[in-house]
Amino acid sequence: MTDYHEEQSGQSAAALRTRRRGSALDDVLLRAAWEEVDSVGYARLTIEGVALRAQAHKSVIYRRWPNRASLIQAALRHRLGKLAAQFPDTGNLREDVLIVLRSYRDYVAGIKPEVIHGLIGEFTDVSRDLYEVVPSAIITALRRAAERGDISADRITPRIAALPDILLRHELLSPNGDTSDASLAAIIDETFLPLVQHAST
Repeated sequence: MTDYHEEQSGQSAAALRTRRRGSALDDVLLRAAWEEVDSVGYARLTIEGVALRAQAHKSVIYRRWPNRASLIQAALRHRLGKLAAQFPDTGNLREDVLIVLRSYRDYVAGIKPEVIHGLIGEFTDVSRDLYEVVPSAIITALRRAAERGDISADRITPRIAALPDILLRHELLSPNGDTSDASLAAIIDETFLPLVQHAST
């Protein structure tokens, strides 16, 4: 990868000053960020490397994203799309939560574990909504269940709603983690639903 950067550093100053604006420039920068992190890994990722790959100045990147964590978060969304905040209402709490966990698992499958670890290590630089989509969706599912009379929401807390997400992340980040449909069902059946059912008594 060093050879690539050496080759890029030999590009003419005129090429580096190529004027690109708005969404076209954002596309170039985010594609370059994705390619760079895919090539060198998160630990070795630098804004300088991304700028060189994009044939842009570092200041152009820093004006949009103040640090590499926010840049890679944006690059992930540019590449993979944004994980939906809204999920279908099946009329069944277990099925609703299972859909949420499957969606998150499938989304994260497009991200290298090393990148996930890197972002977690710099979590203070990452937008909070990256961590809130799944718990928010589960709270929505719980409220729907309460409206149907399936559970009581009296003791439903953010911690309970976050539990399936936390357990799934553990499996995703573990070397021998199990993210099969059966494992997701076990997370729901063995931990989440018993807490919710206890809360309703």
